[in-house]
Amino acid sequence: MRIRGEAGAGGPEPFAAGPVWGIAAAAAALLIALAGRYGFHRDELYFLLAGRHPAWGYPDQPPLTPLLARLGAELFGATPTGVRILPALLSAVSIALTASIARELGAGRGGQVLAAGAAACSGFLLGNGHLLSTTTFDLTAWLTIILLTLRLLRAGEDGQGGRTSTPDQERPEANRAGIRWPLLGAVVGVALLNKLLVLGLLAVLAAGALTAGPRGLHLPRPLPRPRALLGPLTALLAALPFALPVLWWQAAHGWPELTVARGISSAGGAGGRLLVLPMQLLQFSPVLAPLWLTGLSRLLRRPELRWARPVAVAWVALCVLVIVSGGKAYYPMPLLYALAAAGCEPYARWARGHRARLLGALLAALLTSALAALPVLPASALAVPMTVDPDLGEEVGWPELTRATATGWAAIPAEQRAGAVLLTANYGEAGALARYGPALGLPTPYSGHQGLSAWGPPPATATGPVLLVHPAGYPQLEEHFTGCHVVARVDNGHGTANQEQHAAVLLCAAPDRPWTALWPLLRRY
Repeated sequence: MRIRGEAGAGGPEPFAAGPVWGIAAAAAALLIALAGRYGFHRDELYFLLAGRHPAWGYPDQPPLTPLLARLGAELFGATPTGVRILPALLSAVSIALTASIARELGAGRGGQVLAAGAAACSGFLLGNGHLLSTTTFDLTAWLTIILLTLRLLRAGEDGQGGRTSTPDQERPEANRAGIRWPLLGAVVGVALLNKLLVLGLLAVLAAGALTAGPRGLHLPRPLPRPRALLGPLTALLAALPFALPVLWWQAAHGWPELTVARGISSAGGAGGRLLVLPMQLLQFSPVLAPLWLTGLSRLLRRPELRWARPVAVAWVALCVLVIVSGGKAYYPMPLLYALAAAGCEPYARWARGHRARLLGALLAALLTSALAALPVLPASALAVPMTVDPDLGEEVGWPELTRATATGWAAIPAEQRAGAVLLTANYGEAGALARYGPALGLPTPYSGHQGLSAWGPPPATATGPVLLVHPAGYPQLEEHFTGCHVVARVDNGHGTANQEQHAAVLLCAAPDRPWTALWPLLRRY
């Protein structure tokens, strides 16, 4: 008789589809209901703009998220709610995937429901489900990769050292593993269309499998050793159609994503490295920390889950890699969801006699996560939540920025406007002006920031004055212009201290050299 928790012996429990998908649907409904409470995020405005310029890559990302932004706008409308329906649905899938990982690690119905509930109450999932971002799709894709990896690891355990497998049982398990390898490759390939960061996940999972996993991932022991490479080879072949165009674009353009990564590392500094673990604690939810701590302990210490130990090793390795490289603290978060899933079954058993306490903890996690990651407070009260999630503040003030820019444009004599240029410091401002500017008579904005650098320079006929939208953090923007003076300032009307609050709108003379010569100097990744 199988003991619950021994997922490698006899297969996992049935999937608790009804309650899990009910929780996922409720979370999606909450996200959609709150989607339009503030406004677009700067990244969403950029994605909408990039979606009009489809390419196999941009300096800061592959093409998938801009295409999703365009798809969402065309299907549901070019509004914050319309663009955010797809992220809400992806978050629902991520909740179900977390429950599936718990099931794979031996959780019964209660453990799976707890895993889904914990994911739905976590700040990281709610925050990324509220916005369209590359991280939104990454969470879903990474959880899928982790789930498929666990199934391959369990197949290796059953086929090469499991205590209950027979030769008749090994062949179906090996056959299923043969299907999972190309499926894993296809998911990795699609993830590469979104962000190259998935290569880091593969590296730490592979390191975990080689150092802490079962002796084989996919095929029973009697087969010849060379055939052990068959599964990874089929995965590679499945990934290549997606990966090659993205990698080719990056190589042809000098690997700009590496430049962006170096900028992220230098911007974070030593302080960012020290915050990698505390930020994961806050972003998941401090209330839910016992789940992933228990899961980490179970994967590292329990013999019946030794086959799944590579996932715990992968999380530790990725945390170390992020600290050393200066990456962002949230990079290991999908692996943290897997650790939390591993810790759910013991708490589900405990909850049979303490249901009220567990529900109270989930409610506390939901309330604190919603305050930190969702637009539930007035826009004028975001100072505290922005210390945890600055992205909330980046949803405020874009129409006001556009109106301030229109005021500056009106200061240009009418006879000079045909040759004038509208230039912004960053892609968020350019995206806002492209979205809201036409209704106020503004022309196409230009910027040297990220992907917009490829859509310039302005035409040679643009020899008139230049209107700069110019936050204080970019003094170098006006170095090549003379006669600059402030004609308007941005005020978002809520006192929200985001990057554009009180930004100057400057009217300047024509640049000191032709645009074609100036444009490379304005390019900024």
